[in-house]
Amino acid sequence: MTNIGHDSQPLLQPVRLGALTLANRLVMAPLTRNRSAAGYIPWDLNALYYAQRASAGLIVSEATAINPFGHGGANTPGLYTPEQIEGWRLVTSAVHGKGGRIFAQLWHTGRQAPAETIPTGSERQTTLNLTKQGIALITAEYAQAARNAIAAGFDGVEIHGANGYLPDQFLEDGTNARSDDYGGSIEHRARFLLDATRAAISAVGADRVGVRLSPGGTFGDISDSMPWETFSYAVRELDKLALAYIHLVEPRNDRGEPAELATARFRPLISRPTQLIVAGGYDRASGNAAIAEGTADLVAFGRLFISNPDLPARFAREASLTAYDRSTFYGGGAAGYVDYPTLQAG
Repeated sequence: MTNIGHDSQPLLQPVRLGALTLANRLVMAPLTRNRSAAGYIPWDLNALYYAQRASAGLIVSEATAINPFGHGGANTPGLYTPEQIEGWRLVTSAVHGKGGRIFAQLWHTGRQAPAETIPTGSERQTTLNLTKQGIALITAEYAQAARNAIAAGFDGVEIHGANGYLPDQFLEDGTNARSDDYGGSIEHRARFLLDATRAAISAVGADRVGVRLSPGGTFGDISDSMPWETFSYAVRELDKLALAYIHLVEPRNDRGEPAELATARFRPLISRPTQLIVAGGYDRASGNAAIAEGTADLVAFGRLFISNPDLPARFAREASLTAYDRSTFYGGGAAGYVDYPTLQAG
């Protein structure tokens, strides 16, 4: 193994992100693992998992529901009850104790919410059935979830506007059939995403808020007739808010997502000091290249962080990487969660 240093590995260089200075440019991507305790409450096992990965420049938490309608499955965490806030405080304290930084990803799944997670007697909150009063309530819940995140010890929040979840359902015309101020034109369809983002900013400040988008993504049966026009508008409007960062997911060819929506095309639309985080299939070489070429400021790694909790150290030493086990991604206990090895000292 060789330690090739920070000069030849831009990923290992520090960076300013909003209110924070990060030790490196590796971001642990948000990863749903379905291991919260009853009541959608984080617990000791989650604290250990995140603390093991605290050497990431920034951790973005797994998707975390802003209200009881926003979950994406069993044992996914929330951030809307006192017990959930206390559970997350275990996590953030553990991460900070290891010198790490962590943002909470705020989640509302909309029409993707599984039936078993919807409160009894209720229906899913979707673009079609929400009144303007309902939209205003959810927007306020984004603000409250952001305040709850800071109360729980998080360093900031990320609005989950990707992967066909509620903000994405409003943004894209394949799912938004409204004809009022929240539907029709691109400007109207982007309103919910921007309202939710502004709500979080009002609660915790723009330098502690990021937004994740997946231009051209198809997950959740999402689509748009003019994806470049839609997403370039959204990115330009988000850029005006002076966020800590915008987090973009690369299109995936195996899903038929258009290559012209590659994240590099959006870089000129994002003004400093807002940083661009990119995600989607990066490894050490391609991540370093993206930063060296100026097409990204930070790179998010998901599956590699699952099985390599000390990923920055492995990159620094050009060490081999541990393979991940897909069968343990969702649900279960310690196996495939907190039992992956780290490099030996020396």
